[in-house]
Amino acid sequence: MLKKKESRSGIYLLPNLLTTASLFAAFYSIVASLNARYETAVIAIFIGMIADGLDGRIARLTNTQTAFGAEYDSLSDMVTSGVAPALLLYSWSLQTLGKLGWLVAFIYTAAVALRLARFNTQVETADKRYFQGLSCPAAAALVSSFVWLCHQNQWENFLISICAAILTATVAVLMVSNVRYYSFKEIDSKGKVPFLYVLLIVLLFVAIAANPSAVLFIGFMLYALFGPLQTLIALQRMRKQRRQARRNNKEG
Repeated sequence: MLKKKESRSGIYLLPNLLTTASLFAAFYSIVASLNARYETAVIAIFIGMIADGLDGRIARLTNTQTAFGAEYDSLSDMVTSGVAPALLLYSWSLQTLGKLGWLVAFIYTAAVALRLARFNTQVETADKRYFQGLSCPAAAALVSSFVWLCHQNQWENFLISICAAILTATVAVLMVSNVRYYSFKEIDSKGKVPFLYVLLIVLLFVAIAANPSAVLFIGFMLYALFGPLQTLIALQRMRKQRRQARRNNKEG
């Protein structure tokens, strides 16, 4: 009874503060998108995703995980990875497609909601090494970096709007698909790593600083393509094994 009373009397400050920071950045991104400040909106989304990624890790490290924190984090994710990128896409380019544009933006938003709902219901049973479907932050990073890259290079025409719609719809399908993506949750941040890894991380930061929009877009695009490619390779192996099993049965 005492533990229940203590859990109801308050919430842990640090992880929920980071979640609030993520939510604030997402809301700021929405305001910036409505004012046609697209680069600012993209940067705010990435700041929100960084804060969102830190709140869960901080909660686990400090043993301050609660049901309230999990629900609050999920609602914040919906705004950071769902609503803010969708409004950014629509305000920047999709609105030129008329009804098709806002429908594509809605499909993306709905896919984020479905992806989060499925993740929340399977969090206890799912394989921690993999995500089922493209994760919402990765999807948001991909479409946001695409907007950033195009806006910086002034690639803003009807063809780009079509490409944005296709990319958005494809990302939405990948989020609700059963394609597996490596989650990177098994990486031991406390363990020792070869010196080469540190050098590669430094080079990565230099590349991002030199051209953040291009590097982020290419990186998240490769990650998004990795899942379907891995699935196709696995299916091809299964087909070969079945063919080999049939041959062995015929010979036997």
